[in-house]
Amino acid sequence: MTQAFVRAAPAPQLPPPKQADGRVAALSRNLLGSPKSLALTFGALVLVIWAVPDLLRYFIFGAVWHGDAVTCRATDGACWPFIAEKLPYFVYGSYPLDQRWRVDLVFAVGGLLIVWLLAPRAPARRLGLWLAFLVYPVLAFVLLYGWPALGLPRVASDLWGGMLVTLIVSAVGIVVSLPLGILLAFGRRFGPLAVRLTSVAFIEFMRGVPMIAVLFMANTMLPLFLPEGVEPDRLVRPLVGVALFASAYMAEVVRGGLQAIARGQNEAGQALGLRFWAIQRLVILPQVLRLTIPAITNTFIGLFKDTTLVATVGIFDFLRTVDSARLDPNWSGPTITPTAYAFAALVYFVCCFSLSRYAQGLERRLAAGYGRDRFQ
Repeated sequence: MTQAFVRAAPAPQLPPPKQADGRVAALSRNLLGSPKSLALTFGALVLVIWAVPDLLRYFIFGAVWHGDAVTCRATDGACWPFIAEKLPYFVYGSYPLDQRWRVDLVFAVGGLLIVWLLAPRAPARRLGLWLAFLVYPVLAFVLLYGWPALGLPRVASDLWGGMLVTLIVSAVGIVVSLPLGILLAFGRRFGPLAVRLTSVAFIEFMRGVPMIAVLFMANTMLPLFLPEGVEPDRLVRPLVGVALFASAYMAEVVRGGLQAIARGQNEAGQALGLRFWAIQRLVILPQVLRLTIPAITNTFIGLFKDTTLVATVGIFDFLRTVDSARLDPNWSGPTITPTAYAFAALVYFVCCFSLSRYAQGLERRLAAGYGRDRFQ
């Protein structure tokens, strides 16, 4: 037998939501809200006060901005004329001087396509996707490698280097790993037994070895599986290794997203009369991609930084060119090495931080975050 309950007094008032008291109050609560937060804030302030003045003096106020190697050796600040002198080498490697306009054109077209695809309200984005994934790779290859019939002399990949190689390796890895990772994840979860076993074996093998080992295997063993007389380009081999390695990690990211989708989504698709793959393509996969944006971004950032490992197989990426440029005897000096590595760190930070911020903005726009206060 149930008894009726009538509240005799008003319910106690609850505190306002955390975001309702403004950014200043939230910042004060996070930095000074507890003894532990207070101690960490104080320690961070001491560290900043101790380190920042010396860093500013070395890299800005006491740095050499104009001059040559003699001027740099006379001071104890950073030597930025060295960066200005070596900047073309950092960007193009040993690419011929009179042909570097082709690299600039590839960069310009790629930048326009990226802006087109990433802009939230850009028109005809489907056309942009076709151009970016089908036309642009062919155009970039023709421009960079050359085609004598079109008046473009060949430039061997041995002469490519610097940021050009870093962007090629990371772009190929990102573009290939996402669709291949999705196929592996679906094959592991929904495929027949042979496909499932093959997907599992590939993913676990790639995840079980370090990337350096994959690069060495791609560099030495890939030619063994090709017909006699067929020798892949020295840059193509690490590209294949990087793409396969990143695909294994991407497959696990997508598989985690698949497991997060409730069964009711499949049942809703079936109620609409959709077939299995139509449900996966139209209902499941968009939700999976929205849920896994942070993990996908994390994989892309890790891949961009791991491209430095291609230097172990003789490829001159951006960091390798910086490392070799600092050994130039014409620019020998005690401040050259710190300046060179600081510049490399700054470039990697700007690229990775920009990618991270864009992903967070995309996540907010798609309302994929469940705890949105962490973005504040």
